[in-house]
Amino acid sequence: MSSQIIVQVAGRQRSVDQGTSAADLFADDRQVVVARVDGDLVDLAHVLADGDVVEPVLVSEPEGLQVLRHSCAHVLAQAVQAADPQARLGIGPPIRDGFYYDFDVEAPFTPEDLKALEKSMQKIINSGQTFARRDVSDGEARRELAGEPYKLELIGLKGGSADEAAEGASVEVGGSQLTIYDNLDRTGTVVWGDLCRGPHVPTTKLIANGFKLMRSAAAYWRGSEKNPQLQRIYGTAWPTKPELTAYLDRLAEAEKRDHRKLGAEMDLYSFPEQLGSGLPLFHPKGGVLKRVMEDYVRQRHIEEGFDYVGTPHISKEGLFHTSGHLPYYADSMFPPMEMEGSTYYLKAMNCPMHNLIFSSRGRSYRELPLRFFEFGSVYRNEKSGVVHGLTRVRGMTQDDSHSYVTPDQAADEIRHLLKFILGLLDDFGLSDYYLELSTPDMAGDKKDKFQGTPEQWAGAVEVLETVARETGLELVADPGGAAFYGPKISVQARDAIGRTWQMSTIQYDFNQPAGFGLEYQAADGTRQQPVMIHSAKFGSIERFIGVLVEHYAGAFPPWLAPVQVVGVPVAEDFDDYLKDIAAQLRAAGARVELDLSDDRFPKKIRNASKSKAPFILIVGGEDRDAGAVSFRYRDGSQKNGVPVAEAIAEIMAAIRDRVQV
Repeated sequence: MSSQIIVQVAGRQRSVDQGTSAADLFADDRQVVVARVDGDLVDLAHVLADGDVVEPVLVSEPEGLQVLRHSCAHVLAQAVQAADPQARLGIGPPIRDGFYYDFDVEAPFTPEDLKALEKSMQKIINSGQTFARRDVSDGEARRELAGEPYKLELIGLKGGSADEAAEGASVEVGGSQLTIYDNLDRTGTVVWGDLCRGPHVPTTKLIANGFKLMRSAAAYWRGSEKNPQLQRIYGTAWPTKPELTAYLDRLAEAEKRDHRKLGAEMDLYSFPEQLGSGLPLFHPKGGVLKRVMEDYVRQRHIEEGFDYVGTPHISKEGLFHTSGHLPYYADSMFPPMEMEGSTYYLKAMNCPMHNLIFSSRGRSYRELPLRFFEFGSVYRNEKSGVVHGLTRVRGMTQDDSHSYVTPDQAADEIRHLLKFILGLLDDFGLSDYYLELSTPDMAGDKKDKFQGTPEQWAGAVEVLETVARETGLELVADPGGAAFYGPKISVQARDAIGRTWQMSTIQYDFNQPAGFGLEYQAADGTRQQPVMIHSAKFGSIERFIGVLVEHYAGAFPPWLAPVQVVGVPVAEDFDDYLKDIAAQLRAAGARVELDLSDDRFPKKIRNASKSKAPFILIVGGEDRDAGAVSFRYRDGSQKNGVPVAEAIAEIMAAIRDRVQV
C-alpha cells in the first residue's frame, strides 16, 4: 500500500504521508487554531484521509475566535471545579464577544470569586494543557459523568435535535457519536474532562494573552423557568492583549452611553417596577423625542404613498389562526383572555388586521400597490431575562406598513421601500449599514416551521436577493432566520462606537394573502392573489430611541433634541431680556428652556452643559446693550455678541437642515 495520500489545500493538491494531521499541515502558521475538513470544523489533531479538502481557520476569523472562546470556557469550568469540587456543570458555549458557563453551586459567585478564578485560570493556561478528543458510547459517558446531572440530561437528548442538546453534547439530528474532551498536562495525564462536541484549540497557551471574567448572573437551565436556577459566569477572550484592551475600552464607552442611564439623567423615560417589566414610561422630554420621530415618519409615509390606518390592541383568537401566527408564534404572545364566551389575544403584530382592511371591499389591480401604515401598539411576551431597557420591551409601538402588490410589482415595491428606509436612517445619522437576507432552513424537521412550498420560498428569496444586491451594499446571509411566512431583508446599522443593531425590515409574504383569501380583479377579469410586503422603518420606536440615545450619547442633533436651546442669564437683571429672546425662538418653532433659578452663574452653565442641549445662549450686560446674545456650543467653544436675529436664524437653520452640532 502507498504511504502517501492526496489532500486538497487552498485549491491545490498536496501529497502527504499517511497519518498526517491538520496540525502537521499548518505547523508553520501559529495563527491556525482549527481546520475545516470537507466543510466541518475539526481539531488540529485530526488525522487526514485521502481526498480530504482542508482549509486552515485562523484565530482572527469568526469561527477561530469562537473556538478560542469555547476553549476558554472549558478552562473556566476546570477552575471552578478545582475551587469547588461539588460544583455541577451546565453548558459553556461561545457567544458574541465572549463565552459563558453555567454552574450549579451552593452560593452565587461574588466579584472576589471571579478574581480568584481568573488567577486559577491563568495558572491552567500557563501550564500548557492540551485538549484531546475522545469518542465514547452512551454507557461510557454515563459512567464517567455519573455525578453530573445536567450532562446526563444532555446525553438523554442524544436522540433529539442538536438545538435541544445545546452545546453540551456532540449530537446530530437523529443521533450520533458522543465525545468527551480531556485536558492533558505536559506528561499526557488527564487532569479534567467535559462532555463536548468541540473542536478546541490545541493548547491552552493560545488563550494566555487576552481573557477576562466579566460578571456572573442567575440563569435557568436550558432557558426554562421550569428548570433549576444555575449561576452563569460571563467572560471574554481575544487573541492578543491589545484586542482585549480595545474591547474593554469599547465596553467602558458603551457603559457611558447606556440609554437606561442617560434616559434617567436626561429625564426621558423610566421603567417602574409597579408597571411591569419591559413596559417603559415616556416623560415629557422623552415624549417630545417620540413625537418628533412619529411626526417625521408619519409625514414620510404619506409622501411615499401610504394610507394611514388604525387597528385595536386585541382580537379574537381566530384571526391569528387565519394569519398563521397561532401556533407558530404562540410562545411570543401574551396568554389569552376569556370574554363573552370568546378567547382574545393582545396583538403581537398588526398585519392580520391590515388584511381585514384590504378584504373589506373588492379590490382592482388599478389600486395596486395599495399601502397601509399605522403606529400600532403591539405586545410581545419576552422572557424576563432578555428584557433590556428600550431595546427589548414587551409593549412597543411599530411604524408598521404593508404593501399589497401584484407579483410583477413586488421587486419595484421592495426597491421603493429600501430607498425609503435608507433615506430615513441617513436622516437620523445612522449612515453606516449593511443588509442581511434571512432565508428558511427547509432541511429535516425544520421545514415544518415554514409555511408554503419550497418553490414559493425560492421565488421570494430570489426577488429579495436581486433587489438587495442592486443597492451595492454588503449582503450577509442569515440561513434559517426567516419568519414562518416569508423571507426578509433587514438593515443592520452600526452606531458611533461600531456596534451593530438590527433596524428596519422588509418581508415578502405569500402565505397570509392565501390564508385570508385576499384577491384583486386583474386586467383580464380574473381574481388573483396579491403579494403582501411587510415593512417596519423604525422597527419599534422604543428600540430606535434606545439606539439613538446610545449612538449620540444623548447629544442629539438639534432637530431631534428634546430641548434645543437653554438660555442662561449672567445675572437676574437680564432675565426679562432673555425671556423676550426665548419667546421669539418659540414663535419660530424652537424648544427652549430658561434657567432662571437662584443658582450661581457657573453652576447654571454646568447644568446647561449636562442637559446636552445643542445651543446654550448666554446674555449679560454687553449682549443686552448690543441687542445680541452669546453662543456656547457642546464642544465648549463660544461665539459672543451675535445679533438676536442672526442667532435665531442660525438655530432655526440647524434645526431645519438636520445638522449635527
